[in-house]
Amino acid sequence: MNVVRRSAAALAATAVIGTATPAVAATPSPSPSVAIPDGLYGTTDPTYDGVWRQSLALLAQRTVGVEPARSATDWLAGQQCANGAFAAFRDGKDAPCKADTNSTGAAVQALAEIGDYDAQVGKAVRWLKSVQNKDGGWGYFAGGASDANSTSVVIGALAQGGVTVPNLRKDGKSPYDALLKLALPCGGKDGGAFAYQPDKKGELTANADATAAAALGAQGETLAGSAQDEDDSAATCQKPEGPLPVQAGTNGAAWLAKTLAKDGHLTTALPGAEPQPDYGNTADAVVALSTSGLGDQAAKPLHWLESNAGAWAAKAGPAAYAQLIFAAAATPGGDVHDFGGEDLVAKLNATGPKPEGVDDNPTAGASDAKASSDTDDSDKGGLSAAWTVGGGLLIGALIGFALILRGRRRQQ
Repeated sequence: MNVVRRSAAALAATAVIGTATPAVAATPSPSPSVAIPDGLYGTTDPTYDGVWRQSLALLAQRTVGVEPARSATDWLAGQQCANGAFAAFRDGKDAPCKADTNSTGAAVQALAEIGDYDAQVGKAVRWLKSVQNKDGGWGYFAGGASDANSTSVVIGALAQGGVTVPNLRKDGKSPYDALLKLALPCGGKDGGAFAYQPDKKGELTANADATAAAALGAQGETLAGSAQDEDDSAATCQKPEGPLPVQAGTNGAAWLAKTLAKDGHLTTALPGAEPQPDYGNTADAVVALSTSGLGDQAAKPLHWLESNAGAWAAKAGPAAYAQLIFAAAATPGGDVHDFGGEDLVAKLNATGPKPEGVDDNPTAGASDAKASSDTDDSDKGGLSAAWTVGGGLLIGALIGFALILRGRRRQQ
């Protein structure tokens, strides 16, 4: 899932109110409008992605056996609102809480994986349950129309928080019911893919970012995914059977495999711009493939990322490094310590507070983390450049937010 997805609604508010045509904001200023808090990863303005990038950074560290700094985990826990939710960023505990399901879901995934924050996780889980839509899913904001990305992030959070997701129902609908409604049926164009949301006519359009997210959500996985044994049967689209949509997730992964087969990467095409490689969504697709048992088909896009994603990650920061760590850790043959010649763990660690047990030498610290990861498998479980989000996803978010605004105006 592209790291900027968490800030899409904020962009949408500006675009809907200020212009007739959705526009993508420029890269955030390297001089933040707020002071960078102690404990936060990254140096760019955290206004729209502070909680998201922190959650991904901490989850990535735990994925490879690194123990995050207490200052970093306490900062994330301290961002929680009084009602249990999380906003993209709060500049102080008394700041307004503009809560969203994505920031909340990501924070739950990270804090539950870290441990020691059971009270915060439980409170956030209760909030997520309280804002479940009647169709069983979640939108970006509470009460917004359900979308594949938000629903999938929340599913991963609830599963990580100890909830039996299929049993969580609103008006008889489970989160998986909402997710399956967004899956394109086998046999048709783009069969197996997922849409972000239906369009105004109720039609579904395949979206790579939504598909990668749903492939994980269908299996109750976190954003980190997990390595799975190879399963060639997952490479064909089959009608899901039974109450769990695991097959729907593997159908989505199969569609991603076909989409990636030609170039080895996904592309984004924003209005008025030339198509360009989409590094973040490609990394997410690799995680989806590997988690769905298609590790062999993840090898080509992973190699492409190794050869091309270094500059993107260096500019985008901690969330981007986390996405690459997830991809490398989940894929057979991937190496988080030698990724195109770079140590992703050392790079990530260097963007924030020094992790526990890591000395001042980032490379040595990464080696220590690798040793810890090798001996304890139980531990496995960015906004700046990320503003180059997949066009279809951003447009979907813009439309969704516009509909929310329209609905609220009608109620006033």
